[in-house]
Amino acid sequence: MKVLWKGIQVTFGFFLIAGLLFASGVFTILLYARITGQAWFEESSPIAYAETVGTKQPIVLTATVTPPEPPAKSAMLDAPVVRQLPELPSGCEVTSLTMMFLFFGIQKDKMELVPEMKRDTTPLRRGKNGAIAYWGNPNTGFVGEVTAAGRGFGIYHGALFELQKQYIPKAVDLTGQPFEKLEQQLREGIPSVVWTTIDYRVPEKWNVWDTPIGPIQTTFMEHAVLLVGFDEQNVYVNDPLSGQAKIKIDKGQFLETWEVMGKQALSYLK
Repeated sequence: MKVLWKGIQVTFGFFLIAGLLFASGVFTILLYARITGQAWFEESSPIAYAETVGTKQPIVLTATVTPPEPPAKSAMLDAPVVRQLPELPSGCEVTSLTMMFLFFGIQKDKMELVPEMKRDTTPLRRGKNGAIAYWGNPNTGFVGEVTAAGRGFGIYHGALFELQKQYIPKAVDLTGQPFEKLEQQLREGIPSVVWTTIDYRVPEKWNVWDTPIGPIQTTFMEHAVLLVGFDEQNVYVNDPLSGQAKIKIDKGQFLETWEVMGKQALSYLK
């Protein structure tokens, strides 16, 4: 009987020690979770929760993206205006380039630039009907006489670009580019020499003659101005013929003339 009682005491002592060890382990785990804030029995989650009364609400972390500002709908530059008359009745292009140079900071007079401009000296020949049959090509150089000394026509972007590059290393020929590109130039504070017509209307009469590099169709209403501004309805130009600055022209009307004259434009980069 004593042996049985002794066995019971030993067994009871063993279970008592085991229970105390188990309880101590659980207490240690709970204490660690309390200190670290992480429960050993819960799966980790990438969602953070905000404690509220009786509930947990997820906090959604999102990146704040600032949308780009829309481009300005207008721009206006204060560029010097230079009159082509009386010295250069046919010199609208070189006079417009002079205005660009002055705005850029290059102190050149229009009469200084005339002898530096490329020329196509092909003599004018008329047909039996009196119309021009053979003459120079404005893509090669200035055609005719730029002063009042004789009949003159003009010069196109490619030939004038060579003179522009001599003074502005970052000159760019934007001929053929969409008009939005010229508007962006104005937003950046840069004017452009553009080709249009004298009255800013699409010509009714066109002239065709042969040249050393092939026939050309053009108009004696051809004109060049300095583009200095725009808004949603209009464009603004410095006109060398009238000698006026910031002339307002309906944008749709101006674009028609600019397009029929080949979308010619000279500008530069910052």
